[in-house]
Amino acid sequence: MEKQKVLILTASYGNGHIQVAKTLKEECHKQGINEVIISNLFAEAHPLVNDITEYLYLKSYTIGKPLYRFFYYGMNKMYHTKILNWYYNFGKKRLISLIEAERPDFIINTFPMIVVPEFRRRSGIFIPIFNVLTDYCLHKIWLHPEIDKYYVATEDLKQKIVDFGIPESIIETTGIPIRPVFEEQILPSSLFKKYHLSPAKKVIVIMAGAHGVLKNVKEICETLLTQTDSQIVVVCGNNTSLMLELEPLTKKFPDPLRVFGYLERVDELFRITTCMITKPGGITLTEAAALGVPLILYKPVPGQEKENAQYFASKGGAVIANQLEDIYMTISYLLNNEEALLEMKNAMRQIHKPHSAKNIIHDISNTVEQLKLKRFANLS
Repeated sequence: MEKQKVLILTASYGNGHIQVAKTLKEECHKQGINEVIISNLFAEAHPLVNDITEYLYLKSYTIGKPLYRFFYYGMNKMYHTKILNWYYNFGKKRLISLIEAERPDFIINTFPMIVVPEFRRRSGIFIPIFNVLTDYCLHKIWLHPEIDKYYVATEDLKQKIVDFGIPESIIETTGIPIRPVFEEQILPSSLFKKYHLSPAKKVIVIMAGAHGVLKNVKEICETLLTQTDSQIVVVCGNNTSLMLELEPLTKKFPDPLRVFGYLERVDELFRITTCMITKPGGITLTEAAALGVPLILYKPVPGQEKENAQYFASKGGAVIANQLEDIYMTISYLLNNEEALLEMKNAMRQIHKPHSAKNIIHDISNTVEQLKLKRFANLS
């Protein structure tokens, strides 16, 4: 294979899109593609606007729910109107400067970037473009006639894209790329000791999120600590205010409660948890599916999170909890029902598609070569 350069475009609305971009970059290096540029295109093109929209995105978890619902579903309905011309041009100057400076052999989008296929359509400059969808639901803004191939999480999602007239031949069901550590084989026995947990008791992990998107964490902990005999592990990420809020509880319950900030090897907790309470972000869901972790998805917000949650609930791997009481009832049921836990674990594993990043980069490389040969043949 001749030397290639890759441009991966992403966005910082949540951590998932950037995390997928980094995973794909790492896989490119493994497959001998060493020149990989990751660009947070909107942040680089319009830093102030990006900061405002990121703030509004985080507010979608609280007071901004109606606004985000309108934006997400409204954009889905307005896809074919002139209103999207603004979005077509958003980031255009930065994209052109990147293409001129880096001259990539192909572009991978881990966030829906209408500007990329529109640039190709309007300029006539052919660069292969690939979309890696990072959720379990479809927003039409991912779709465009100039996309050469789509990589999706499930066959259900593939069918939804086909229903919009996209050829089945350019859609691959690969799963969503996650960090390689989530697919390693590790015996969990040593991990209990590492995190000072007892293998004789159930473990409930609460993924609080770095931006405080999971609410009522203290109340959830207090109830579970007093009403169950389980061990509670809270991962706060970089949310230092939550860690301080939980500090009195760690003193009151020094044995069954563990509170952590950012953990590089958070997969180790996934391996020893009985079930997990979290928000339904596409990457967290995929990581949990890789390790067969039953999920309780708390208050999913309208948009992709709600759609993700409904998909996992429909497959039997997760339970949606819209009230605190729902969490307690579900936890109580699962802690006393090994068969239900096993069914949820198996359902999660059925969703998972292993080696996603490896398969995506391998297929992209082959597709790029095919597109080159096809264009050469057409020009001859």
